[in-house]
Amino acid sequence: MKKTVNYTHTMIAGCGAYLAQAIVNNFAPLLFVWFFAQYDLSLDRIAWLITFNFAVQIGADFLSAWVVDRIGFRRGTVIAHAFAAVGTVSLGILPGLFTDPYHGLLLSVFLSAVGSGGIEVIVSPMIDACPGDRKAASMAILHSFYAWGFLCVTLLSTLFFATAGIDRWPILAALWGGLIACNGILFFFVPVAELPPRAGESTTASIGHLLKKPLFYILFFLMIAAGASEMAVSQWASAFLEMTVGMEKSIGDLVGPCLFALFMGLSRVSYGLGRGRLSLSRLMVISSLLAFLSYLIIGISALPVLLLFGFALAGFSVGMLWPGTYSLAGEHIPTGGTPMFSLLALGGDVGCTAGPALAGMVAGLHGGDLRRGTLAALVFPVMLVVGNLVLRGYRRKQETCEKGENT
Repeated sequence: MKKTVNYTHTMIAGCGAYLAQAIVNNFAPLLFVWFFAQYDLSLDRIAWLITFNFAVQIGADFLSAWVVDRIGFRRGTVIAHAFAAVGTVSLGILPGLFTDPYHGLLLSVFLSAVGSGGIEVIVSPMIDACPGDRKAASMAILHSFYAWGFLCVTLLSTLFFATAGIDRWPILAALWGGLIACNGILFFFVPVAELPPRAGESTTASIGHLLKKPLFYILFFLMIAAGASEMAVSQWASAFLEMTVGMEKSIGDLVGPCLFALFMGLSRVSYGLGRGRLSLSRLMVISSLLAFLSYLIIGISALPVLLLFGFALAGFSVGMLWPGTYSLAGEHIPTGGTPMFSLLALGGDVGCTAGPALAGMVAGLHGGDLRRGTLAALVFPVMLVVGNLVLRGYRRKQETCEKGENT
């Protein structure tokens, strides 16, 4: 009699992997103002840290699909965690070993970004490969743990800074890195359902097949806009409230990023538990319009209460965009497999690079005015609306052609 395998612990480890990714992407931004003062870094150089982080993740996204075909999900995930852990710990060590601390920051960001990119590409298809009849809900809840990780990183880091002092942040970096390492070790022991290669089909051939589909380019465009819309606000939230409104760091870290993360997580859980009540295509358009409104509120409001409402609305609206695009891709190109999700993750990280970079560069050109940077990022929700309307039009055209062929 064949033994039934329980994949509950695999799901727990997968959720931990997205917590690890949240640490990589959101711990350093809490220190931007400190870097600005202690390392004498300009906003342009800080913006480049964000750009470099996601640029490296783009490369990792592209290589991970090729690597996982050869070493499998388990080894790939463990290696990704190792890079993320070492990079996070070294963030508090390497800057002190270089004449220019900025070079140490860049090297640390490189190591952790390789790990984060690998996690993004490998963990989603690994969880999707686990047997079960609630894959859509599981995927949405899995991605919600990035938001919960974002929230935990912000809350616990702020508590540490308030009690131990921000100058001891390298200790916290070591603790976060240790947590990532522990989750990586967990993947040695949980059951992993490896996906066998499809007969007569290689990863290279699958990617080539995808690149011949006009529909894939629309989805890739949506993924870029989704990543940019999510990160343009979240990466600058703490610095925005400190530098624009004059909030104390502890308060700014709590009310801005935490509101964003809380509502992003709630939106993803709601999407997973209540899917089917609203068409995904319509949901994406509504989310994009709400994202536009939230950016506008943040960019023009002078009232702290309205600013906080803007951050909460931004988190809720963008939370649906990344997993929503994944779901649209699975719906429209069901045979895409791991190569498709790898390329979509690459597109998302292109957006994660472009969004904060545009906001930071525009702010730098206007004397550090992050309001101007946020308003410049309004282009990304507009891209989402246009992309979703094009996708709906393309789908209707395909359905019309199919009906014509059948008749």
